[in-house]
Amino acid sequence: MNDKNEKYSHRKIRSSFFSTIVSLSLVLFVLGLLGLVVLNAKKLSDYVKENIGLSIILKDSIRDAEFMSLRKQLDVEPFVKKATFVTKEQAAESLKKDLGEDFVKFLGYNPLLSSFDIKLNAAYANADSLQAIEKKLLLNNNVKEVYYQKSLVNVINDNVRKIGIVLLSFCLLLSVIAIALINNTIRLYIYSKRFIIRTMQLVGATTAFISRPFIIKSVWNGFYSALITIAMLMGLIYTAQNNFPELIGLNDIKLFIQLFAMVMIAGVGITFLSTYFAVKKYLKIQTDDLYQL
Repeated sequence: MNDKNEKYSHRKIRSSFFSTIVSLSLVLFVLGLLGLVVLNAKKLSDYVKENIGLSIILKDSIRDAEFMSLRKQLDVEPFVKKATFVTKEQAAESLKKDLGEDFVKFLGYNPLLSSFDIKLNAAYANADSLQAIEKKLLLNNNVKEVYYQKSLVNVINDNVRKIGIVLLSFCLLLSVIAIALINNTIRLYIYSKRFIIRTMQLVGATTAFISRPFIIKSVWNGFYSALITIAMLMGLIYTAQNNFPELIGLNDIKLFIQLFAMVMIAGVGITFLSTYFAVKKYLKIQTDDLYQL
């Protein structure tokens, strides 16, 4: 009979351990996903902004020396991420494909001009910076026109700002929910041990002596859960890389280190604090209150 009770007790302890680890891992996984989104948010924003471009239309009379001078100037400008020179002939070929007919043959000449297609650094992809850049470039006598879609720039920046606010609010809300779930999981575990805590108090055990094993066990649970969560996140990231190679930032090792460190700190830190305060509560609770749910 005693053997059966002992086996049942061991099964119950193992079941409690695994259920706690699984619960913590799932909640940490949600936090890890939020962390991945937040860490990638700026990169995604920069990626969108850096696809905003402008075209520098050159005068037909530009000389080779002046062209080389302008090209060197663009290479050192802080607002330039990438500068691509497009000849008149290349521009004509591109327009032919878009129109589906040979307009050069119809007109008898090529009316297009050579140009530089500029991809901007994200910090300069806003209306004020683009206006200043346009004024600066037009000071060059060999620049005929600077073209960019003003309305598109404003729309992109407004949408990026709105999405950022919504995303941040959503992440904060889910983070609070996730932390509350972890806290409740720990509190339920400590609640199930409340009579053991009281018994240890009655035999004269100190607060530190009572708290230490619960805190150590919870911290290890948080550590194991964090390891499981990191493995799950690595699997998710690997799958995403294979199926969606165009995703931004999935090959950033520093980002992964930051993310995994956040998960580990969250797993260990939240379980430590939750256990500390839960044990402290049951150390102060009255005996009659131990029987209340």
